[in-house]
Amino acid sequence: KEQRGYITPQEFNLFANQAQMSIFEQYFYDLNQFLRVPGNNTAYADMVNLLEEKISTFEKSNATVGGGSSLPSNLYKLQQVQWLNSIEGKYYNAEYVDRKTWLQMQTVPLVRPTDKKLIYIRNSSGISVIGDNSKQTNITCNYIAKPKNPNWTYVVVDKKALYNPNAADHQHFELHESEQTELVTRVLALAGITLKDTNLYQIASNQTNSQTQQQKQ
Repeated sequence: KEQRGYITPQEFNLFANQAQMSIFEQYFYDLNQFLRVPGNNTAYADMVNLLEEKISTFEKSNATVGGGSSLPSNLYKLQQVQWLNSIEGKYYNAEYVDRKTWLQMQTVPLVRPTDKKLIYIRNSSGISVIGDNSKQTNITCNYIAKPKNPNWTYVVVDKKALYNPNAADHQHFELHESEQTELVTRVLALAGITLKDTNLYQIASNQTNSQTQQQKQ
């Protein structure tokens, strides 16, 4: 309307994904920060509770085959790895160790893993779970999934891209509904950079910074 320029649907999708991931990744930095300060007794005003609610949408559980199995393709953060002892019908947690530590553990019998004190290591193909022996089945991982890339689908009519939400590959934002304003301002800021519109970028950036400061006071 103001003839400031245009961004293509492809550019919008890139901006939308970048804005969504930026907000999503900030959840974990903010959670770490708020966990270090006293909360309050009001659940709906406690920032830790609010952040955990926003993150909980992305908590997933996935059964793997173990033994160097590949991890879920949408993995963002691995939270917990468990092995089910089918004889006992009981789950045991596996502790992460790096490869150097694992090599050292093999030379000291007292710290070698057992079926009741499991470990797992990361490798190029996924994870390996080790107890009395290498576990190949009954492995489950609990993890935080990355939000799906938003996809503004469209059809071209008279050389113009028109929004088409009925396309099979249409994908809406997956963040909490309360992030709508933040998403808008971040996308506008990115659009301002592309269009070389310093006013648009400055307005959107100021709005984002003001909201962030208010949340952290």
